[in-house]
Amino acid sequence: MSGGCNNEQEAQNIAHKQIKRNEIKSRITALYQVLGEIYGSEKLVLRASKLGVLKQIRSNRLGEQVLALQKLVNGDPTLGKPPRMAEIPQILDELEDDLSQIVARHLVEEDLERKIAEKLQERQEQYLDDMKVQVLKEKGTPENAATLKKLAVFEKLKQTSLNTSVSEILRPQSVTEIIGQDRALKSLIAKLAAPYPQHILLYGPPGVGKTSAARIALRQVKGMLESPFTDDAPLIEVDGTTLRWDPRDITNPLLGSVHDPIYQGARRDLAESGIPEPKFGLVTDAHGGVLFIDEIGDVDPILQNKLLKVLEDKKVFFESSYYDPSDPMVPEYIKKIFEEGAPADFVFIGATTRQPEEINPAFRSRCAEIYFDCLTPLDIQKIIRQAARKLGVSLESGIAQAVSEYTIEARKATNILVDAYSAARCRKNRSKSKNIRITLKDLQGVLQVSRLTPYVTTHAESGGEIGRIFGLAVAGFVGTIIEIEAVAFPAKKAKGGTVRFNDAAGTMAKDSVFNALAVYRKLTGKDAADYDIHVNIIGGGRVDGPSAGAAIFLAIYSALEGIPLRQDVAVTGELSIQGNVCGVGGITEKIYGARQIGVNKVLVPQANSRELPDEMWGVQVVKIDEVTEAFPHIIFSEGSVREN
Repeated sequence: MSGGCNNEQEAQNIAHKQIKRNEIKSRITALYQVLGEIYGSEKLVLRASKLGVLKQIRSNRLGEQVLALQKLVNGDPTLGKPPRMAEIPQILDELEDDLSQIVARHLVEEDLERKIAEKLQERQEQYLDDMKVQVLKEKGTPENAATLKKLAVFEKLKQTSLNTSVSEILRPQSVTEIIGQDRALKSLIAKLAAPYPQHILLYGPPGVGKTSAARIALRQVKGMLESPFTDDAPLIEVDGTTLRWDPRDITNPLLGSVHDPIYQGARRDLAESGIPEPKFGLVTDAHGGVLFIDEIGDVDPILQNKLLKVLEDKKVFFESSYYDPSDPMVPEYIKKIFEEGAPADFVFIGATTRQPEEINPAFRSRCAEIYFDCLTPLDIQKIIRQAARKLGVSLESGIAQAVSEYTIEARKATNILVDAYSAARCRKNRSKSKNIRITLKDLQGVLQVSRLTPYVTTHAESGGEIGRIFGLAVAGFVGTIIEIEAVAFPAKKAKGGTVRFNDAAGTMAKDSVFNALAVYRKLTGKDAADYDIHVNIIGGGRVDGPSAGAAIFLAIYSALEGIPLRQDVAVTGELSIQGNVCGVGGITEKIYGARQIGVNKVLVPQANSRELPDEMWGVQVVKIDEVTEAFPHIIFSEGSVREN
């Protein structure tokens, strides 16, 4: 029994020694790694060679490895005997302390060297600047004490800057921050990401995110598998309303120009030699990337045609009567520019708030077209909440909804919020609160001082009214409602009735009135000539086109028959003299406009079925072929009726 116990005890001792040996090996390995990080692998090998410890480092005996460590750390080659196993832990503790000090000293030295290098760089730059001034003085330049003083003032001015513009803070930075334009943004990214990206025209009302979408789309497609855009592809932005150029091409910021020797701007050495020098324009700056021109419809038509030529050639060619290809003094780069042209291979994106028919047809034929939707009140509310998060402020309940009642533009909405934010900050400075909260009172003050009025002044109602109906129209890219009213009085004598309509209404709209009277007689057998009929567009607005024909008929029918019409339904469609409802344009925009005033149902021509948007904004859309199909949906049959 005692023999078995001894064997077990011996086995435990052996295991214990093995564990202790493994711990020591791990510590030795860690210390070598620290040395490698301090000196680097190559320098460490060189140091080991000089100290004659390479053989000891590679030894399987722990004592020799520790002796090598002592020599490397202390730099002492005179240490002769490897330590015993019992001495190794104490030696490793001492080596760890020594290495800790070396590491700390090394870090301090690196930081000091970096600071010294920075100071040397600053002094070198200052020295070069001083040398430049000295050389200019020696050459007898116009520089003097006064001009140098002004230069110093100018340099000081450049060092002063205000905080980042709030518009930059609130500008969308990612796909998810573009509100209400999912379809347009996806289409834009798809067209840019293709192996053969298209030139693009963006249509839409102001302040819906066209410029931001172009920036984000290019950023999104960079690096995609089949995208031709590299990570450093430029995005050059320019406002078409500010593009000015000289028809003589003396100056042309878009395409570039030539600095002829007789004009200021050419380099002195070239001017004295009579050599013209081309100056690149924005189209060359955009080479390999995107040229974005906002309000492309406002660019000079001649300049537009010149840009079209660049889109075809992918180059800009320069001309100058001063250029002589045989002149040996002409630099090689100028020869190449004149003979080969400046590269200008880019994707063009033009944005506009104009209607497509107002845009150069040649541009439209070369570009894909993307339409941006109007923003709904819910979109505006999302934008306001997003902006509040970026500003780090809280909003009193109802703020977002209140702002959405005053605009459909994202830019204007955020401007209103920023004004209210400023008012809240001023109020906060007079209190002890650290958190900024925008209240309805802050917002109301901004609305009053800015003389802002609600965007929607008319609202749909649940009741009925004789001779009054909502038609639909499109102003720009924004759908809107038309309030049409009609009254009828018995004429003083038979067949002596008259018909009056707004003088400001267009010819086609006036024709719609007479079409309506013809359809009324066809359906009822009654002659409207026995009545004095007055049709009015509330607000005196001009109605272009026949799209209000069906609505005009229903208003007249209601007035003549004394039948009330629902005030939560809107109608659009051209009316034929047979009583058919014909297709019209702008269906998406019109449904949007109806939703703005709270309309629950919209009657549209059956011919426009394919144009109906996927998003109806909670509006029920009913398709009709004949005007009589509107009766069940528009005639009000219950509740009180308010007559004109």
